[in-house]
Amino acid sequence: MKVIKVGGGCLHGKETIQQIVDLITERGKGQVFVVSALYGVTDLLIQGMGRALKNEEHIPGIMADIKSRHQLVARHVIGRPTELKIFNKEFGNSLRRLERFYYGLNFTGEITPRLTDAVTSFGERFSAQLLAAALRSRGVSATCRMPHQVGLITDGKYGDATANIARTEQNFREHLVPLLARDVVLFFPGFFGVSDTGHITTFGRGGSDYAAAVAAAALNAEVLEIWKDTEGFMSADPRLVSEATLIPTLSYEEAAELAYFGAKILHPRTVEPVRKKRIRIAIKNTLNPDGPGSLITARSPRPASVIKSVAYDADIAVLKVYASGVGARRGILGEVATAVSAKGINIKSVVTSQTCISLLLSRKDVDAAREALMDIAPRPFRQIDRLDGVALIGIVGDGIQKRPGIAARCFTAVADCRVNVEMISFGPSRAALYFLVAEKDLESGVNAIHSSFFSSPRCGRLE
Repeated sequence: MKVIKVGGGCLHGKETIQQIVDLITERGKGQVFVVSALYGVTDLLIQGMGRALKNEEHIPGIMADIKSRHQLVARHVIGRPTELKIFNKEFGNSLRRLERFYYGLNFTGEITPRLTDAVTSFGERFSAQLLAAALRSRGVSATCRMPHQVGLITDGKYGDATANIARTEQNFREHLVPLLARDVVLFFPGFFGVSDTGHITTFGRGGSDYAAAVAAAALNAEVLEIWKDTEGFMSADPRLVSEATLIPTLSYEEAAELAYFGAKILHPRTVEPVRKKRIRIAIKNTLNPDGPGSLITARSPRPASVIKSVAYDADIAVLKVYASGVGARRGILGEVATAVSAKGINIKSVVTSQTCISLLLSRKDVDAAREALMDIAPRPFRQIDRLDGVALIGIVGDGIQKRPGIAARCFTAVADCRVNVEMISFGPSRAALYFLVAEKDLESGVNAIHSSFFSSPRCGRLE
């Protein structure tokens, strides 16, 4: 049995969704499909919260937008009038529950983390209901089950939950395995689970990949397939490097690092649940389902150069916290990190020296992080500076730490292209190193490193 995750990029427009339904009809018997929301729907749900909070008169329009978007697709992919009627009834019930949440937040005048998770989970719920109905309209035995109905148990952390695999496995054995024994096509919403107290808790944006990995681990699947609108992991972003090539096999650690450094193929947490059980992850292109794709396994072949890929993240800014003797003063790093994390801000990485702590953050979080640090009393630092206009380049490959000269080769390549390295980190991972460059030099830097390891040295885009 496979667990197959269908991403939002594959659920974009009625014609594309029709192709996905065709593919599932052909290949889905007895498999579990973990689905994302239709493209753009989660953003619609989030925007709806702000509009509903501002004025309850906006709520009917919000609901009409959500309803029309799904019914447009439903009329296209659900061929039998009886199945369309059944779907509209189920969908209508779900819409009414969502509508109550919107009116509730307007009444209380507050958007809480608990409410946010409940509202944003509806996109995946709608998607699972829609696809199950589309399969049934073709005479295929199909159903959907909700995570809170079958017991995908989480630690209860809103917006960034972690699944309890052992308890989820026990619940799935009771509620899902009997269905799969009858060769049913089972649709399962990604993105969320349920806490011990019965509250919906989400895995964060893009968390449907992680939910699919949880399902694969809990069901002891043969393989976890991730259906995308791309071939798989590449040696670089082909939008920046035209000679980038497909990576046929990666290790769990390589895939996790590439995801963390900006490759949008997987959510960075996806490998966590499947690594212990050594369940393979196969990236498949829905436009070329029989193509090779990328396979993620416990171990992968190591190329002569060690390097598998050059990734980047342009959503980077640095908060530089200056204090005397940072490297020797006990507790200052923890105090700084705690203050920032307490505001719900993710710290992407930390680089320290004797006089400075450099926090790598998303650009949108820098001002809030600075405010959090300025509120510390007494302040353990003398000055805070913000560094903008930078981007991160990550070089990924198992064994990168053990191969002498890798870092020097990278820095020589970028130096030859007149790219200055702003900050370096080499050591947090066995499979990666990263450094910062000026954002204006990002394309030159990525091309310089990629060509150094994969072809012949050059600085810019290959024309």
